[in-house]
Amino acid sequence: MEQRLLHVVALPFPAEGHIKPMFNLAKLLCHKGHKITFVNTQHTHNRLLQSSGLPSFDTDFRFTFVADGVPHDVPPNDFSVILSPTSRSKVAEEFREMLRSLVGNPPQWGPPSCIVVDGMMSTIAMDSAEELGVPVIIFRTYSATATWVTIHVSKVIQEGVMNMQDPEDVQKVLSSIQGLENLLRDRDLPSLFKLKPGNSGLDFYMKETLTMTRASALILNTFDHLEAPIITKLTTVFPRVYSLGPLHTHVKNQVTKNPSISLNIAKEDKSCITWLDHQRAKSVIYVSFGTVVKLSVEQLLEFWHGLVNSLKPFLWVVRKDLMNREGDFFHKNVAKELELGTKERGLLVPWAPQEEVLGHPAVGGFLTHCGWNSTLECIAEGVPMLCFPLLVDQTINSRCVSEQWGIGVDVDGTCDRFTIEKMVKDVLENRIEGLRNSVDEIAKQARNSVKAAGSSSHNIESMIKDIVSMKHEK
Repeated sequence: MEQRLLHVVALPFPAEGHIKPMFNLAKLLCHKGHKITFVNTQHTHNRLLQSSGLPSFDTDFRFTFVADGVPHDVPPNDFSVILSPTSRSKVAEEFREMLRSLVGNPPQWGPPSCIVVDGMMSTIAMDSAEELGVPVIIFRTYSATATWVTIHVSKVIQEGVMNMQDPEDVQKVLSSIQGLENLLRDRDLPSLFKLKPGNSGLDFYMKETLTMTRASALILNTFDHLEAPIITKLTTVFPRVYSLGPLHTHVKNQVTKNPSISLNIAKEDKSCITWLDHQRAKSVIYVSFGTVVKLSVEQLLEFWHGLVNSLKPFLWVVRKDLMNREGDFFHKNVAKELELGTKERGLLVPWAPQEEVLGHPAVGGFLTHCGWNSTLECIAEGVPMLCFPLLVDQTINSRCVSEQWGIGVDVDGTCDRFTIEKMVKDVLENRIEGLRNSVDEIAKQARNSVKAAGSSSHNIESMIKDIVSMKHEK
């Protein structure tokens, strides 16, 4: 029986860390012969054109956009504008009209088989998709654990069961989240949940999280060996759950035509690869805090002193907007020992090709904010982590990395030069018992999951078959 080809509409959240895994999933489906309509917001679409440009594909992959009313000069991480009610309403209206057109006047590919929508865009797509009879699959770009936690906490806050305000003890271990008893502390929950009821940020986050539970299925960029018990828990919320990760490794293994094509808002400085080529194996600490996290000048200086004082080579991604405060910081008041130590052993770049960096033999550790993309890329390459989480799901990821999976250490909110120096030395000099073995074992399982007989490969084939039947269930 000939396999029916799908027409998948992909709608990512307008942030680089969300666009990247959605694009990897779309590339993988396109490689398998399916048709993709990839829908960005207009602001993001224009930013991509200005930066790296949109890659060219055969006729099976089409980029398009919906108007969002965001001025072109708004920075890509200014979510106060990008996520404003006016912008969100505009995107929802435009997406509804686009979907209505695709259903009523379908292109050569036929009408959409389903919409794969980012979990933080649930309210944009859900109502119009249900109205038009198009199945919705949520792609939550978190770990399974963070997804389970955020759904659980959103529900209990909505029901008035849990008050997150002013906890008596932030170190208190939580026992009420099924499957994660005695793992997470109060401080490991996303800081958004500590906002007062009625706060627009909290209301937005909870509404998106709870709306996504109406979907026909859930996609996660994780793998069964890593989070099987929690993936099973999520099947009590969603009719189907597909763990398809690590998607970036899946793409490398399966996509034979231009697997490295990416969508980047920031331009990568690839000179750092040449620099890494001249370093000893597993001698370098790589440092990056992702695309959104900001540091105070004081925090940045403490990290910098710690890195220099460790006497280890370091590669540090210092975004133009990394600091909370504007100014010519790098040209003024920088201690001579920092300048000298960096010149001798370090390299600062505005952005780096992270997957290539983590896969380089010279890299022996990663000082990270623990965003899920970074965490999963690190897991796949078998690189130990030093965790400094700050936002949303990062605190949950960090706790899992350090306490559940044993593949990294958490600086536990401490940002001082002495702690950073010691932890860099501990990781690079392999002083932490069992760390290297755990990292190597989980990396092996990650690679196995995307082999032909692996769990993630099996799950994506199951998902493709199920999408065909979803249309008839509606």
